[in-house]
Amino acid sequence: MRHDRPPTAAEPDAPAESAARGTGSGSDAEAAAGARSDGASGAPSAGARPAGPADPPRRSAATRAAILAAARDRFAADGYERATIRAIAREAGIDPSMVMRYYGNKAGLFAAASEIEVHAPDLSHVPREEVGARLVRHFLERWEGDEVLTGMLRVGATNEAGAERMRGVFAEQIRPVLTAVCPVPEEAPKRAALIASQILGMALCRYVLHLPPAVALSHDEVIAWLAPTIQRYLTAEQP
Repeated sequence: MRHDRPPTAAEPDAPAESAARGTGSGSDAEAAAGARSDGASGAPSAGARPAGPADPPRRSAATRAAILAAARDRFAADGYERATIRAIAREAGIDPSMVMRYYGNKAGLFAAASEIEVHAPDLSHVPREEVGARLVRHFLERWEGDEVLTGMLRVGATNEAGAERMRGVFAEQIRPVLTAVCPVPEEAPKRAALIASQILGMALCRYVLHLPPAVALSHDEVIAWLAPTIQRYLTAEQP
């Protein structure tokens, strides 16, 4: 994932769109105007406009993939507020109006670029004494197999839009899995937060900050250190 120098105030790519409004001015507004001239709406969009006769499905899919890859790089490097539609389009090698055509505005693009599926394992059939190790191993493999997770961790650490997205993933995909093995169901949210502090803490040190001792640990070493703590958070009756 690239980490280009963030735009400065003197550059023409200075941020031109706020997360709250989901609208643009300057270069992003020009992109929106171009998109509207093609018949696309500038309103926030949860999905993209269906491909037309002049936009074959294969080319459309390639364009979307390029846009999303560039958006993830820019959101991770610059954060939500500083990333611009114009910079994302330039990195994807397309006209800014195409970004607006497919995703409506920066809010819609961010929603699409931050789609995360953690594929949390079903722990209900795992031997009780192995659930901690199983969970740590799963997340190590997910972090190392999906750059979107690392990018969203960077954005979530510095920007409310990214933090909200991470909270949603946590609540929708991870908490239900942990609740299924928690001995005190009403404590599941608290225990899930404690588990996240360990797993996200290691991910931050290993994949974002690249602390040499954390990077040097093998999978088995990370599991050996973290699993007992995760196991206790998951299954202990009391602290």
